Amino acid sequence: MTRLRYFLLLLVIVIASAPTLAASAEAEARVLDYIRTHLQPGQPLRVTELYNQVFTKPDERQALNKLYNAFFRIPLFVANYQKNYNTPPSLAVISEQFDLHTPDAADTLLRVMETDPRVPRFLTRDPKTGEITHVDVESIESDPRFGQALARQIGGFDGNPAPDLTLTRLGGGDLHLADLRGKVVLLEVWFTGCPPCMQEAPALVSLDRELSARGLVIVGANDDRNLGLDYDDSVRQRYVQERHILYPIVNWSKESDQAYGGIAIFPTLFLIDRKGTIRSHWIGYVEPQTLREATSAALSQH
Repeated sequence: MTRLRYFLLLLVIVIASAPTLAASAEAEARVLDYIRTHLQPGQPLRVTELYNQVFTKPDERQALNKLYNAFFRIPLFVANYQKNYNTPPSLAVISEQFDLHTPDAADTLLRVMETDPRVPRFLTRDPKTGEITHVDVESIESDPRFGQALARQIGGFDGNPAPDLTLTRLGGGDLHLADLRGKVVLLEVWFTGCPPCMQEAPALVSLDRELSARGLVIVGANDDRNLGLDYDDSVRQRYVQERHILYPIVNWSKESDQAYGGIAIFPTLFLIDRKGTIRSHWIGYVEPQTLREATSAALSQH
């Protein structure tokens, strides 16, 4: 896809969602402003108190839910990113991954982590810019809340049976992963508006068109609901139509997210062979040739 087509598609999604996005951004800004002014060093942020006593409007509670979900995923994301790219993510990259409206939002969540005794001290940041300069991956790996999930995300899937899934399709009905046994399944977990996910989509559409007759089934699992994003099905359906996606799109569930280690970087892809074993696991954008070679190899084995 040309850059112009990519830009036009992104523009269509943004324009169609403009009223919702504006309201969401305003609510998120109100929540973040409150958090910035009420941070207390050494004191955890009590989300239940904010939810019950401070933010009573539906849009504010939606924003708070999204920020809460991001708060507990960011350590895994940062560690994954450091492991995969050998450099810390920027504030802009963190904002992009969690659909935050500005890098300042990512900075605020990192400040919360730095003051919260429940979170291991895993970051060193530039005092002037706020950008991360060092990530202590070992401190995240050794923390009981994050370590097991991080170990699975980085290398604990290949060669293991794929956990079974029952997921609701976009438009209704269920998809059962067990029903696809005998097929090669490429499972992609993504969210609406995710630039790397949009970059990946043309390769998946191409693979579906070229290899579905040989037994490849691509499943696009959308994580908007778990992330607390307020896109509705009409936005997701419009995205599917604009990208000419014919493979099934489903809603990723909390249960599935737990079974697959808690997705922290998007997109995340799992290649499952005909026997239901995970053959490959990718975190982040994957080059089309890599996907084509891996899926073709899996299809060649019976």
